[in-house]
Order: sequence, then structure tokens, then C-alpha cells
Amino acid sequence: MRCGTCCLVDMVALLTYVSDDDIVRWEREGRDDILHIIRHEEAVWAGDHLVSSRDGHYIHGCPFLKQEGTQFTCSIYETRPEVCRNYQPGSSEICPLFKK
Repeated sequence: MRCGTCCLVDMVALLTYVSDDDIVRWEREGRDDILHIIRHEEAVWAGDHLVSSRDGHYIHGCPFLKQEGTQFTCSIYETRPEVCRNYQPGSSEICPLFKK
């Protein structure tokens, strides 16, 4: 659907659930853009949302999610983290495809 819900609400995965394999892959690929955000944002949970431990600003969704009109795209789709690769649309109650 490319609605972006999982990337905006539930899956702030890039900042919190990155695997060691993701880091190694990004280092090998020379993805300093991704690594810079991972290393410098220092996201921490503050109740029910993420904040930057560096300056306290609210983190609201994946920084690599881009909006194109009413649809969203992942600007790092080909090398997205494992947690994003494993996400199954409809598997979360926040997903518009979720069926009870």
C-alpha cells in the first residue's frame, strides 16, 4: 500500500532495532549516510516514544521514509535493516491490512 504507517509509528526500526549484520553490511557498502544517523541520533525510549539522547528532540518515524504525494517510499529500500525486511504487512494492528 505504501502508506508508511509501519515506518511512521511502529517501526522506528532504523534507530532502535538494527542488527550487527546490518551495521557490517552498511560499513561494507560505504553507507555513511545511514551509519551517521544510527551513531549520532542515539535514540532511546521515553515512555511510548523515542527521543534523541543527545538533545531530547522527539523522533517521529524513520528518517529514510520519503513521501511522494499520498504514498511513501523507503529511500534505503535495497539495503534496509533486517527488521524491516522481515516485517509482514498486516501482521500489526496498526497496519491497514490487519485482519482480526
